[in-house]
Amino acid sequence: MQEKLVKAKQRYQELESLLADPQVFSNQSTYQKLAKEYSELSGVVTVFREYENAVSQAEELRKLLQENHDEEFKQLARSELFELDKKQKDFLKRINDLLNPKRVEEDHNLIIEIRAGTGGEEASLFAADLYRMYTKYADQKGWVIEPISSNPTETGGFKEVIFSINGKGASKCLKWESGAHRVQRVPATEASGRIHTSAATVAVLYEPEEIEVAIDAKDLKIDVFRSSGPGGQSVNTTDSAIRITHIPTGMVVTCQDERSQLKNRNKAMRVLRARLLDKMKQEQFAEKSQDRKLKIGSGDRSEKIRTYNYPDRRITDHRIGFTTHQLLSVMDGDLEDMIEALLKADEEQMMENGKG
Repeated sequence: MQEKLVKAKQRYQELESLLADPQVFSNQSTYQKLAKEYSELSGVVTVFREYENAVSQAEELRKLLQENHDEEFKQLARSELFELDKKQKDFLKRINDLLNPKRVEEDHNLIIEIRAGTGGEEASLFAADLYRMYTKYADQKGWVIEPISSNPTETGGFKEVIFSINGKGASKCLKWESGAHRVQRVPATEASGRIHTSAATVAVLYEPEEIEVAIDAKDLKIDVFRSSGPGGQSVNTTDSAIRITHIPTGMVVTCQDERSQLKNRNKAMRVLRARLLDKMKQEQFAEKSQDRKLKIGSGDRSEKIRTYNYPDRRITDHRIGFTTHQLLSVMDGDLEDMIEALLKADEEQMMENGKG
C-alpha cells in the first residue's frame, strides 16, 4: 500500500503543476479530465500527508527520549508518542477506507431459474427442494416472491421453475447462487439404500426495466399453444400458453402458468429481457476474467458451486471452502451463515484487488 500511496502523492503533485499551466487551462477538455483526477486523489493524498507528518513527529520524539532529559519531560513525550501512534493507526484506516470504499449496491429485482440436471426424477425433486429453500429464505426476509413459469413432474418435482424475488438486499444476498448444485442422498424409490448423486442448476438474473434492454418486435417469433400439466394432462382449454423466440440469439422462453395469454406474454418478456441482460454481463465478465481469475462470482452455470450431502447432513460451498452440518436448517431456508460467508469472501477479494 505504501508504494501505491507514494505514487498517488507524486501524481497529485504532477497534476497541481499541470492544472496551473495556462496551455492546459486553454484546453477545457483536458483541463476537466485532469481536474477530475486531481479531485479523486485529493482525499487520500491529504490523509497520507497527515499520516507522514505524524510518523515524522513520532520519530523526533523517539530521538528525544534517547537523550538525557528529566522524568517529567520523558513522561510528557511518551504520552504524546502514544497519541501520535493512535493517530497513525486512524490515518491508515481512513486511507484504507478511501482506497477500498465499501460498495453501496443498488437493489435489483431478481429472476431465478432452477432446472433439474443429471439424475432423472431425483434431480427434479432436488430442484423443487431448492425452490422451497429460496422461497422460505425470502419469506424470512420479507421479500416479495412471484411465480413466473414452471414445468412440474408427476412426483412433485420440477424440470424447471422460474420465479421473481424483490426486496431490500435480495440481489446482494442471492447473487452468488448461480451455478451447479449437487445433492448426494438416498432417493425415496431406492430400495437398496444406495446413495445417488444428482444435480440442478440455478441462474440468478437481474430483472431490467424495459428501457434498459431494448427488444425489436421484428426480432421476436411468438407462438401460442394450449397449456398442459405434468404427464400431458390438460390444465387449460384455451390457447393461452406463450413461446417467444428471440431470433438473433436463439433464446426461447415459454410461459404457461397463467390462464391469460397477455399475462403469460408479459412474464415471458420479463424473462427474455433478464436473459439478454445476463448474456451481456457474461460477455463483459469473460473479457475481465482474462486479466484476473475471481474466486467467486464467475456466474458459470456449469461450475459446481455447492454439494448437499444428506447422509452427513453437510453442505459445502466449494468456491470458498465453507462447510456447515446444518443441512436440514439450510434446506428449511436458514441461509444466513452461508450468505454471510460469501459476502465476507467478496469483501476480502475486493480488498485484495484494491492492493494490486
